[in-house]
Amino acid sequence: MFAFVFGTQSAFARAVQDTHIVYEPRNSLYTRAQDSQLFVTKLILSIFEGIFLLLRALHLAVLFTPSIAMAPFADSFGPHFRKLWLQVIHQTLERAGPAFIKWGQWAATRPDLFPRDLCSELSKLHMKAPEHSFAYTKKTIERAFGRKINEIFDDFEEEPVASGSIAQVHRASVRSRYHGREMKPMLVAVKVRHPGVGESIKRDFAIINVVAKISGFIPALKWLRLDESVQQFAVFMMSQVDLAREAANLSRFLYNFRSWKDVSFPKPVYPLVHPAVLVETFEHGESVAHYVDELEGNERIKSALAHIGTHALLKMLLVDNFVHADMHPGNILVRVARSKRSRKKLFKAKPHLVFIDVGMTAELSKNDRTNLLEFFKSVARRDGRTAAECTLRLSRKQNCPNPEAFIQEMKESFDFWGTPEGDSVHPAECMEQVLEKARRHRVNVDGNVCTVMVTILVLEGWQRKLDPDYDMMHTLQTLLLKADWAKSLSYTIDGLMAP
Repeated sequence: MFAFVFGTQSAFARAVQDTHIVYEPRNSLYTRAQDSQLFVTKLILSIFEGIFLLLRALHLAVLFTPSIAMAPFADSFGPHFRKLWLQVIHQTLERAGPAFIKWGQWAATRPDLFPRDLCSELSKLHMKAPEHSFAYTKKTIERAFGRKINEIFDDFEEEPVASGSIAQVHRASVRSRYHGREMKPMLVAVKVRHPGVGESIKRDFAIINVVAKISGFIPALKWLRLDESVQQFAVFMMSQVDLAREAANLSRFLYNFRSWKDVSFPKPVYPLVHPAVLVETFEHGESVAHYVDELEGNERIKSALAHIGTHALLKMLLVDNFVHADMHPGNILVRVARSKRSRKKLFKAKPHLVFIDVGMTAELSKNDRTNLLEFFKSVARRDGRTAAECTLRLSRKQNCPNPEAFIQEMKESFDFWGTPEGDSVHPAECMEQVLEKARRHRVNVDGNVCTVMVTILVLEGWQRKLDPDYDMMHTLQTLLLKADWAKSLSYTIDGLMAP
């Protein structure tokens, strides 16, 4: 019945849409027969689609049953049981497919909605995903560009360099011609979307959307506004599926950082850009995680990396209002150019940051940007009441049941942080605690705003490991507390760029 009803509605909508633009002569029996045949065909296809949707919903219900059944007891049987429950959620999302993996990665950036330990566990979903076959890669590239793969590339490595939940990346060299002359082949990265990932995500979102709408009728879950957050996430998700949009993001970042020598992004190789295939320059470098977790010594290079990363983020946030919202260490490469003249090459090394995988970005409205900057200023001044009021304004639809209680708790915490004893609490830790308080008091924070806040915290976390003496939050606060920061900000950041 579900499949038939879903199919009838879909077929009727499609048939109306398809026949709306066609001229239909009066009293034409043949045309009416054609329309009837079209409707029946659409109906049969839509019924099958409804059946697949129903089977997928049943599969997901079975898959998520263990984690849902364990949820009521997560806090009752001790920390070991809760840790096991978090691991079950992690594994369930991995098995559920790309839409749920991306949802988990997105949920990891929402400590205002979910407990901190759950966010920490979900942040581990940045893992290598299964790879698809080279035959599919070849077919997709040739279909996208209308040419044989050996006509586009001189050399193409069949084994992928990396694979994510949306696409996988191959290394290749592309043929270059200029006015009939052969140029030196260019080393490129070819990102190819996984088979059926777009259709799979659409199907899963149809199910997730139904669940989110049902949650609106449950008082305990209504404050989460799951239906609205699912719609926001769907927009973000589908934008990542479209690789042509990522190419547009790269072009925008390249323009914004055109005068920076120590920061770069891959360059999209037009016209080899398609929603299913993206060809961009191959960027050499080592993950910044090597410098954060493994490399000992080299404090000068580490300090330089902390400075460059901080000022790049401040430019994105305060000058350009266009933020790379997926700045985990796997998406940041480091290149070190060494001086040939000096024997002590290590001391002459200059680090260079390359930001990759820019499918997820964030932009703030003028109102959200003003409130967020006021929030940072209040954190710098240890002004709890203003910080709480700014937090309450970080959503267009605020459903906090008791705003005064939230303001009072924030004021008490900030009063403590303003004392000599509480002054040792790092500003980044203050911001983490603010998000935790927002979650407990059911304070709504819009997705883009929270994404920017968490991006700052993620970047601040690995920069504190690189250089414990460098305070990114202090740099941000110093800039914001200047009376003329709006006029001289771009100049100030460019001046500070060289460590």
